[in-house]
Amino acid sequence: MTLTALIVDDEEYSRKSLYYLLQEYCPEVQIAAIVNSVAEAREQLRTKQVNLIFLDVAMPRESGFELLPDLKSSNTLVIFTTAYDHYALKALKASAIDYLLKPIDIEELKAAVKKAHDQMLLISERGTAASDPKQPDHVLPDDGTITIPHTHGFDVINTSEIVYIEADSNYSIFHLKNTGKMIVAKPLKEFEEMLAGKAFLRIHKSIIVNFKYVKAYSHRNGLQVILKDGSALPVSRRRLNEFQEKAKAFFKGE
Repeated sequence: MTLTALIVDDEEYSRKSLYYLLQEYCPEVQIAAIVNSVAEAREQLRTKQVNLIFLDVAMPRESGFELLPDLKSSNTLVIFTTAYDHYALKALKASAIDYLLKPIDIEELKAAVKKAHDQMLLISERGTAASDPKQPDHVLPDDGTITIPHTHGFDVINTSEIVYIEADSNYSIFHLKNTGKMIVAKPLKEFEEMLAGKAFLRIHKSIIVNFKYVKAYSHRNGLQVILKDGSALPVSRRRLNEFQEKAKAFFKGE
């Protein structure tokens, strides 16, 4: 899949540098236009179909964040590019696919483009599934990515790596398939909203589980979900019906 991109940056050197890096190291990216302001970006978006924007943050008149409302109705992905690391959390909350600090590192650029490429493939596959009359309506969406904040910025992880998420006061503990635990300074409810509609369900006030790792359900020792690694998680009584309905839809669709 080709990524058709727009570069938005008020600094000429930064625009040219990013363009040459993409030409040299990211052949899957086709540059549709290069502009120096949010206003010019809006003009380009009226006439050009793009699915990726490399967006500077600190620009005169309008910041890069002010372009985001124009993208709400599209599947356009955003990679922020900036010289200032203190915008990282705001970029995370804006659901950016990645955040690159200037001067842009080649390997970080290639990794960010790969994330965007993988995400666009998922979006394309979901669109095909939605338009296919043979596609069962109980099949849950494919895996995607979410951004996880930490003290130095954020990580983008594939949702298929999440086994379950556990609440600890205002923190959330991610139990990941290959990399152990990750503690995040955000409440569980925020991740419940991010993962709504996917293969996840809040089965208890303190637990969200990924159905991909569920092996069994038992009420022998209280209401419990048994995971493929043998661990057991509690299911609250008030969430039991929702759990059973989603489990039936999920496993029927596998």
